Amino acid sequence: MHSFGYRANAVLTFAVTILALMCAIASFSDNFNNPTPVAQVQVLNINWFQKQPHGNDEVSMTLNISADLQSLFTWNTKQVFVFLAAEYETPKNSLNQISLWDGIIPSKELAKFWIHTSNKYRFIDQGSNLRGKEFNLTMHWHIMPKTGKMSADKIVMPGYRLPEEYR
Repeated sequence: MHSFGYRANAVLTFAVTILALMCAIASFSDNFNNPTPVAQVQVLNINWFQKQPHGNDEVSMTLNISADLQSLFTWNTKQVFVFLAAEYETPKNSLNQISLWDGIIPSKELAKFWIHTSNKYRFIDQGSNLRGKEFNLTMHWHIMPKTGKMSADKIVMPGYRLPEEYR
């Protein structure tokens, strides 16, 4: 006969093995989800566009952000981190990214939203590179699952331009 310790060890090992297998299946099942998120951003106003005393350009904008990210959610999604970034090129850097707004979406019901806001974070360029600059607004998201690996993607919205003169 086996002792109580041997039996408890066998049951516990079996339970942990089944739990690991269930987690692997849950993580694998996310590969079958083909999300089709939609996002749109309107720049309503350039509130100010100025040169700071130490020479850097700074911009404040009023934005309308609308998105439907419900297709990102599956039964394995814990939350989605989403942020809006301005992306542009300068002679020094091929890609400059500045986060303008971010949020955490904890459920599918809150994943369809419309926000009227000014940029949450400062849009500052190190130098005087923003006058007349074309830039893209890019909606990035990171899907945080209950189990498995995180995934990320984005929607690029081109065609925005800053004014030629400071205001």
